[in-house]
Amino acid sequence: MNNSKIWLSSPHMGGTEQKYVQEAFDSNWVAPLGPNVNGLESDLENYLNQSVHVGALSCGTAAIHLGLILLGVKAGDEVICQSMTFSASANPIMYQGATPVFIDSEIETWNICPIALESAIQDRIAKGKKPKAIIAVHLYGVPYKIDEVHAVAKKYEIPVLEDSAEALGSSYKGRKCGTFGDIGVLSFNGNKIITTSGGGAIVTSSVEIKNRAVFFATQSRDNAPHYQHSEVGYNYRMSNICAGIGRGQMEVLDLHVAKRREMHDFYVELSKGIEGLTVFSVPNNDYFSNYWLSSILIDPIKTKGKTREDLRLYLEDLNIESRPLWKPMHLQPIFEHYPYYGSNVSETLFENGLCLPSGSNLTGTDTNRLKEAFLTFFK
Repeated sequence: MNNSKIWLSSPHMGGTEQKYVQEAFDSNWVAPLGPNVNGLESDLENYLNQSVHVGALSCGTAAIHLGLILLGVKAGDEVICQSMTFSASANPIMYQGATPVFIDSEIETWNICPIALESAIQDRIAKGKKPKAIIAVHLYGVPYKIDEVHAVAKKYEIPVLEDSAEALGSSYKGRKCGTFGDIGVLSFNGNKIITTSGGGAIVTSSVEIKNRAVFFATQSRDNAPHYQHSEVGYNYRMSNICAGIGRGQMEVLDLHVAKRREMHDFYVELSKGIEGLTVFSVPNNDYFSNYWLSSILIDPIKTKGKTREDLRLYLEDLNIESRPLWKPMHLQPIFEHYPYYGSNVSETLFENGLCLPSGSNLTGTDTNRLKEAFLTFFK
């Protein structure tokens, strides 16, 4: 029996990445600038197709950090952040010396709850601390409730930093994720839809903001013949080598999205007839998800006591990787003392949710093993 590792979400090369990397070597553009960086930014701008401007950076976390700086977040400010997310959404708030204010999820998209969001804003204003920004996340590639969240943000005149790290290729009402916020963020980490090994990007409708981000990302070097610096800078620019990988990956992005969506459909079909197993899916046709990670909820009452942890350990014994959902930030030791608004939606999701192998490079042999594992476990 084939017992090779089935990974949760491994890198998937398309074949043309080496061509762009070789061009970088041949031209000696082995630096955090060059034709591939410019080319990747152009490729992303064309793909997102909302007259946006893109700056390629070293990682998605850098993009969030620069986004907060560009939105004017300073020490002592408060920033609202979705609680159910990866810590990279929240850590840059701390980099700025600001205070995170965490918001619960709603059950339809698992993302920031618009009702809890407005309650939090009203309460922070009443306490004399109007939040400086809102970080909203498209969890596992499913868009957050964009209309509702942005209506609240507009009402209180608070900018939105759209964390689209998991949602390249997703869209809402036909418009690509990453283009809705005052500033958008993309990630090209090794487990994402496409990868540059590491890497990320900042997205904005303003060329001035894009240029300002690039300025900060290149150590805030002033326009002078010598090295002169009037502001704090960061080493956040993407290298020409990594951007070459990204250019090749952009050529297979739509294929990777299609393959991830096929894996989601596979789990939906597999779940039929399994009592207590629900596959996380978009609420309606306004939402289009790349289904970066296919995720499920397990109801132990309906599964006769079988839990998501039981399934995770069972799959681990079969050399199949799975992972609990993101542990909400307000439950993390480093963040548990900061303000939190909502109920227990994100906590319940974390207790009962599991992310399953979702890669665009999974084979028929892999899906057969997964099917056999699920049917045996839930028998």
